[in-house]
Amino acid sequence: MRQIILDTETTGIDPLSGDKIVEIGAVEMIKRKLTDHNYHQYIQPEREVPQEVIEVHGITNEFLVGKPTFREVVDDFMEYVSGAELIIHNAPFDVGFINQELSLLKKNRWGKLEDHCTITDTLKMARKMYPGQRNSLDALCKRLYVDNSNRTLHGALLDSEILADVYLMMTGGQTKLSLAASDSEFTEASRAAAKISRDRLPLKVLFASDEELNRHQTKLAEISKKSGENLSW
Repeated sequence: MRQIILDTETTGIDPLSGDKIVEIGAVEMIKRKLTDHNYHQYIQPEREVPQEVIEVHGITNEFLVGKPTFREVVDDFMEYVSGAELIIHNAPFDVGFINQELSLLKKNRWGKLEDHCTITDTLKMARKMYPGQRNSLDALCKRLYVDNSNRTLHGALLDSEILADVYLMMTGGQTKLSLAASDSEFTEASRAAAKISRDRLPLKVLFASDEELNRHQTKLAEISKKSGENLSW
C-alpha cells in the first residue's frame, strides 16, 4: 500500500473558530521505503498569524505574503493523497483542519479527506503501546532513538520525515533488505572476500562493555515487547 506521512502547521488550534492551515508537508512511503516523492506547500491563510503561534513554527505573516490559498492548491494536494493511507500524529487535529478548509470551498468536489484516504493515527497507536507515558513526537523520538536534533521549531515537512522514522520503529523497525545482484556478482564478491581474508593480519577482538551489554538487553526487551516474541540474540 502507498502510505503518506503528513503534518500541517496552522494559525491556531481551532478550525471552527477561523484558524487556518499555513503549511502542509507530506512524505511518500511505498513498501516501507521513502520514495522522495514529497508534497510541501506554504499556504496564505487570509488572516493574521498570532505572534505566539509564530514562535512555535516560525512562519511569519510577511513570509506568507504572495503564497497561494488553499483553494488554489487543493486539487494538487488531494490528487497527491488520494488512494493512500495517511499516517498522522494526532490525526483528528490535522484531518479536522483539512476538512474545514474543504468545507469552505464554494465548489467542493472532494467532500471529506476520509472519502479518499484511510487514516492511521500514530498518537493513538503510541498510547496503546506505551500506556501512561508521554507520547508526543519528541517523546517518541527519544524512546525509539530517532534523531530529531534538527527540530528546533515545528515544521510540517520536517515533522513528517521524523514521524516516518518513528512509525517504522513502532511497526517493526528496519525492513528486510532486498539484494538484487546476480549470481556471478555474488561469486566474484565471494572470491574477493576470501582473498582479503587470507591476506590480512588477524583482526583484534573487541568485547562489549558492561554498559553496552546492558543497553543491548534493554533494547532487546523493547523489541520483544513490540514484536510479541521472546528474543535472545
